[in-house]
Amino acid sequence: SFPGCASTGRDWESHRTAHNWSSVVRIRVGFGSTTPQGLTQMETIQVKVRAVLKKRDYGSKYTQNNFITAVRAMNEFCLKPSDLVQLRKIRRRSPHDDTEAFTVFLRSDVEVKALDVWGSPEALDRERKLRKVEEREYEESRCPLPCKHILNGLNFFFKLLAWVYTGSASMFSEAIHSLADTCNQALLAIGISQSVRNPDAVHPYGFSNMRYIASLISGVGIFMMGAGLSWYHGIMGLLHPQPIESLLWVSATLLVAINEIKKSAGQQGVSFYEYVMQSRDPSTNVVLLEDSAAVLGVIMASSCMGLTSLTGNPLYDSLGSLGVGTLLGAVSAFLIYTNTEALLGRSIQAEHVQKLTEFLENDPAVRAIHDVKATDLGLSKVRFKAEVDFDGRVVTRSYLEKQDIEQILNDIQQVKTTDELENFMLKHGENIIDTLGAEVDRLEKELKQRNPEVRHVDLEIL
Repeated sequence: SFPGCASTGRDWESHRTAHNWSSVVRIRVGFGSTTPQGLTQMETIQVKVRAVLKKRDYGSKYTQNNFITAVRAMNEFCLKPSDLVQLRKIRRRSPHDDTEAFTVFLRSDVEVKALDVWGSPEALDRERKLRKVEEREYEESRCPLPCKHILNGLNFFFKLLAWVYTGSASMFSEAIHSLADTCNQALLAIGISQSVRNPDAVHPYGFSNMRYIASLISGVGIFMMGAGLSWYHGIMGLLHPQPIESLLWVSATLLVAINEIKKSAGQQGVSFYEYVMQSRDPSTNVVLLEDSAAVLGVIMASSCMGLTSLTGNPLYDSLGSLGVGTLLGAVSAFLIYTNTEALLGRSIQAEHVQKLTEFLENDPAVRAIHDVKATDLGLSKVRFKAEVDFDGRVVTRSYLEKQDIEQILNDIQQVKTTDELENFMLKHGENIIDTLGAEVDRLEKELKQRNPEVRHVDLEIL
């Protein structure tokens, strides 16, 4: 028997809804009575049957519905942008705040295209390995830090050999000085590698400040090892002239550092002086200042050693050592100061802050902007925070422009009691609050689109 079959149409519908039945099966049922012709009387009844989907076994790995981005398709499958033109494109919601939607491809389509381009899986694997080798060679050839690290290491090695063969205490001190420079460059390399790590739950704003921390420690190291030893030799008095260090290696890395800073300053629209003074790339600045101090120090030391040779007075040599120590001390003090300022959360340029503020104030939904804070996070990233006084009438009008005004008027005319009025106000009040949140999201999105360096925006509603 089927429960509910004899019920009325309305009762049957309630029974169907309660049991989640979604289909009808017609069944012909024979009864005991027969017609005069000897035929069994048949009657058709309807039975509701609950639809149950058959469970699909996807297996341990199912990638037929996987999407990948164009960048990933080109990197993992060695394709060119022209190879992706003919593939099916799907628009999906973007996980990033600065874009509303982005284009992805089916992984299965990309795999088929890669095999079509390269001919076989083996050929594709060979191309992947070749590109990895080229990428590794490129990373190993990057300057100026790797070059400077190697050259400082060579300086330390040759000075150490000279000390072994001559036994000169001055040469031993110079070897220690080069060793300190080598350690500083290694520290900067570690800081750079750590600064590009992705943000995590513990560090939501990333690790970009690691560059400043490494440069700060490097500045302290220059002061302790470089300036300290130079002042020590100056106070003790250098009675024997030191070998003149070749300017070729140091000058080469100095030119590389200057070129890198000019290029970066041009990309950000600031002068060479502003880029260095604001410590926008602390690792490159350390190379620049160390090499500048090395070149000036060698010139200063050579001049003083020449005067000592001509006059026979070791005072000039001692004064030269003191001058080199003072130069290194000034470099370390500058590095410590600029990197400390960056770690404390230095504001960006006032003109840039004014530009961001004016953009928000020019929006019709904004009455005023208060308590603006725009700080440099390093690596050309800016965090912007402001208190926003929104115009409630403009926000409400933005909501009403998307509604059917006649329908709202009819709803108002139907209001007869205080409970109905409360429900009406709660409904539209909630929608207006949602509209206010949408206005905040819109302003944050437009602010990031017009200013790519602004990565984190916090707009608080007054």
